[in-house]
Amino acid sequence: MASDPVEPGIGSIQPIPVPSSPDPSVDGTGGPPLWTCPRCGHRFVSANIWHSCSRHSVDEHFASAEPCVRAAFDRLVELYERCGPIVVIAQKTRIVFMVRVRFGGCSVRRDRLLTGISLTRRVDHPRWTKVEELAPGWIAHRFEVRDPDELSDPDLAALICESYREVGAQGRLRSR
Repeated sequence: MASDPVEPGIGSIQPIPVPSSPDPSVDGTGGPPLWTCPRCGHRFVSANIWHSCSRHSVDEHFASAEPCVRAAFDRLVELYERCGPIVVIAQKTRIVFMVRVRFGGCSVRRDRLLTGISLTRRVDHPRWTKVEELAPGWIAHRFEVRDPDELSDPDLAALICESYREVGAQGRLRSR
């Protein structure tokens, strides 16, 4: 991947632009405008929501990681981008993927990514290392990735896009 998309002012690379939306508070999903923190530039569905207000780069997470871990991350980003426009946000201890809300993410270890997606339903899949309901309709599905080839499963790609639509773009709220 040539560059890592991140939020404005977060890290060293600019975000993926959202087509048909010159206003950065509008995400293209048809939902209300996102609130942008005036201090750090992070975007949220609610104004003045608590957050760490810190700035980190994607690259700093990979300083001690093996090259195959970075390659796996780049492949993961490609899978998310197939679903639609995303913003990648580097935080202190993790990297998250966002449309309107953060719906997936990963923590970088030397030899692997600890990653996960949120779905509105519990799904069985051989890759999952843990599944837990965080709130009604918000079920975390966690898995590990050591190599980009581990992300070639079309069922996993479909679940990432389901997470993008239903959780990240808040489709679950519009379908009620």
